[in-house]
Amino acid sequence: MTIEPLADGHWDGCQFSRRDVLTGAMIVGVAACIAPLAAMAAPAQVEEELKKLYAGKPMADSKIKLDLPSIAENGLVVPLNFDVESPMLDKDYVKNVYFFAEGNPNPVVAAFHFTPLVPKASGQIRIRLAQTQIIVAVAEMSDGKLYTAKKEVKVTIGGCGG
Repeated sequence: MTIEPLADGHWDGCQFSRRDVLTGAMIVGVAACIAPLAAMAAPAQVEEELKKLYAGKPMADSKIKLDLPSIAENGLVVPLNFDVESPMLDKDYVKNVYFFAEGNPNPVVAAFHFTPLVPKASGQIRIRLAQTQIIVAVAEMSDGKLYTAKKEVKVTIGGCGG
């Protein structure tokens, strides 16, 4: 069975022409790209998430090595690698590592949980970034100390612009 357009440009049994359908699809596509940009997290939301997790504890700038590209050609697959300096012993190990993005709809991008049985506190993932933004990493040690690292990633394409 085939559906043929009628002489007036409408499809059999439909009130919409092919042009109407294509125009509507284009509008939905543009709206899908613009709507998430209006709902992006802000640096204040990242700070709020950090307060929820750590109640304003001080954070030192060391121990975390972030390997992120400075420029991501595609925001849909941005490689993120990290290492946290730690002996990973029973009394001295990395408990958690959280990643936050200041420009994504949800500020928490990833969370890693470690035990002393893990020989090295490191990991790699691919994250999705909607636009150019700062990635914040926070490592929580077994003794309660916190360490942080930040890096800006400029997104050139993907995710409807950047």
